Amino acid sequence: MSITGSDNDSFLDILNDSLEESDIGSASDSDYVEKSDHNSSSEFSGTLSSDSETEEVIHESSDSIVSVHGIRDRVCSWNKEEPSKNVRTRAHNIYSGRQGPRSAARHAKTPCEIRSLFMTKDITDAIVLNTNIYIGNIRTKYVRERSAKDTDENEIKALLGLLLLAGVFQSNRLNLCDLYNTDGTGVEIFPSTMSLQRLRFLLRWLRFDDHATRAERKRQDKLAAIRMVFETFVRNCTENNMHSAHVTIDEVLVSFKGRCPFRMCIPGKAAKYGIKIFELSDSETYYVSKMEVYVGKQNEGPHQMDTSPAAVVKRLCSAIVGTGRNITMDNWFMSYSLVEDLLKEKLTAVGTMRKNKRQIPAAFIDTKHREQNSSLFGYQKNMTLVSYVPKKNKNVILLSSMHHDGSIVSIGQREKPEIVLFYNKTKSGVDHADQLAQCYNTARKSRRWPLAIFFHLLNVSVINASVIHQHNTGESGKRKNFIKNIAFELLQPYLRSRLECKTLTKKTAAAD
Repeated sequence: MSITGSDNDSFLDILNDSLEESDIGSASDSDYVEKSDHNSSSEFSGTLSSDSETEEVIHESSDSIVSVHGIRDRVCSWNKEEPSKNVRTRAHNIYSGRQGPRSAARHAKTPCEIRSLFMTKDITDAIVLNTNIYIGNIRTKYVRERSAKDTDENEIKALLGLLLLAGVFQSNRLNLCDLYNTDGTGVEIFPSTMSLQRLRFLLRWLRFDDHATRAERKRQDKLAAIRMVFETFVRNCTENNMHSAHVTIDEVLVSFKGRCPFRMCIPGKAAKYGIKIFELSDSETYYVSKMEVYVGKQNEGPHQMDTSPAAVVKRLCSAIVGTGRNITMDNWFMSYSLVEDLLKEKLTAVGTMRKNKRQIPAAFIDTKHREQNSSLFGYQKNMTLVSYVPKKNKNVILLSSMHHDGSIVSIGQREKPEIVLFYNKTKSGVDHADQLAQCYNTARKSRRWPLAIFFHLLNVSVINASVIHQHNTGESGKRKNFIKNIAFELLQPYLRSRLECKTLTKKTAAAD
């Protein structure tokens, strides 16, 4: 059955309701949702487990609080007295890194030039190549060849520019027809750039990998549909900037309600359902340098890896080992053994601890006889454990390898340990980056999970670009204007090519 030009929109609407299974998961995993117990919304999360892994016996002496875990576990002793301060600065507390842009990013000045450091030409070329391959496969469904013509680099850049502008106007969830209204309520730049039909066409058929080889790759990699683009983007983020002394590790949930073999349900997140991505972000600038999509258990192959919290942290930190930086994380990631391993890599860590961890003495968990705003400290050679009671019968436990004393800071009538204040100050690096992304979100409603991930990459690219732009130029203007500048620069080559096209009449420009 052939399709006329006038039926083009109807055809695309039907396609949106019957997407190919290779993009959105097979019927067997269409309803798969994994529920996560990760909730980083509060520092008071993590309750005592009713069924501890081993019976714990506590001994208290005048000098120490000791946790004994059983024959196969070592004794974990916490001294009541803090270590001597008359010692040299510990090696793991010496920050030896350099902050700011590096490589080509040091000399980039214009917003679009900086953005291109992340969404590089090889990413754009891969999108153009794979999209055209797919368009070639579906072209026979159209009567008019012009309705299914190939795309090119300038057109893909123009598409990205329009997506950024939709985010700036906070109309990413608005029906595309409303952006093209001719009654004065539309946005003129959209029809001036490309027709509504062409924009829908590109969003519908945008591809990030070779569809012909995907089935084979999917056997070993659930992320096959966007693996190359994702890893290239993350590598660009890592190579173009160096973090400050403090970084944060946390998760974001990319909103997605379609079929996906690794969709997550996290009740504490605003989106609730979506794709979980672990991120490492700068605690001060919110620059995102490392990301890892959680895809669950992979089949045996090059992409099979340990998904435990400690393993995730070590992979995210691989680019900053040996620099003396500190990592702030919540109780889903934090563990005593992880802190020990990070110290060996000259990295410190600060984070909340779940109360069922066997290295925590019972005295640190009990709140019955504790006063509000009271603190209990335990010390080891390279670590400090603190139990703080912010409210009656509630406490939060933190472990730090960065702090080595029991400093207390008075805030009005309240007294808080310095460790708690530092954690609160640095814990939100990833959350702040995600909030910035939501302010001018490019994500449009889609049933294709690779497209949902790509929208997130586009959001992160302008956040990172703004950090480098501010560092290189000293300008700290509105981020809205910064994104507009990027968008208009992306549109220019395509707009010029349309102006130079003598056969493109006004009527054709309106319908493409």
